[in-house]
Amino acid sequence: MIAFEHSVFALPFALLALWDAAGGSPLARDVLWVVVAMVAARTFAMAVNRLADREFDAANPRTAQRELVTGAVSGGHAWTGTALSLVVFAGAVSQLEPITRPLAPIALAALAVYPYWKRWTWACHFGLGFAQAIAPVGAWIAVTGSLAPEPILLGLAVGLWMAGFDLVYATQDVQADRANGVHSVPADFSVVAALRLARALHLGTVALWLAYGVTTGAGPLWWVAVAGGAAMLVYEHALVSADDLSRVDRAFFTVNGWVALAVGLVGVADTIVTGG
Repeated sequence: MIAFEHSVFALPFALLALWDAAGGSPLARDVLWVVVAMVAARTFAMAVNRLADREFDAANPRTAQRELVTGAVSGGHAWTGTALSLVVFAGAVSQLEPITRPLAPIALAALAVYPYWKRWTWACHFGLGFAQAIAPVGAWIAVTGSLAPEPILLGLAVGLWMAGFDLVYATQDVQADRANGVHSVPADFSVVAALRLARALHLGTVALWLAYGVTTGAGPLWWVAVAGGAAMLVYEHALVSADDLSRVDRAFFTVNGWVALAVGLVGVADTIVTGG
């Protein structure tokens, strides 16, 4: 139900921020607790999302077979999982820099409120982007106890990237969303408008990756990673068009998973090689 594998989207960028913040040599305990906190927060977010959207999912043919709709997972089990993920998240945060503790509720609030944006505004995609942009910023603070321009640039890149591919993903549900009062750019405007905005956001993503590399003094591997990530985003947009949405899943899941791994983890490798 919680699509555990989707942690791959934001986690590599959180690790990149962590490695850069630590000058290329983070403590093993920091890596452990940041990863645990990230996965627990992602589990919490998806569980809340599924619980909040249960009625919408039931009314949408594409999502009518999700576990909470069919009864494969009960509401009680989902709430129990949500509570457990909060406990794990709190435990992980307690092992990091003290400043992360009062800041943690901000991250949780962004994750919990995101599912409701679609009830109010077509800007829901940016709600997701904001919630995910917190990941690299939080990882940086978790290691250093302070904020800096670098994680903000990386967080903005993550936010624009995720908002962009959420726009592409939402093109599948235009008819169901309009029928059920769910807001999104494709439902409120058009699929064409959504795809154009997604391209613009992903162009902004690449620009922010470049700015991050300049700000951090990145080495050659980072520029290779950015080039590869940009090429994958071009490929993603080549897979879908207003006249053919049959490959949206491939564009959303497969391509973006590789973008995260290629840019985030190759960025980590660059930080190790260059010593931060």
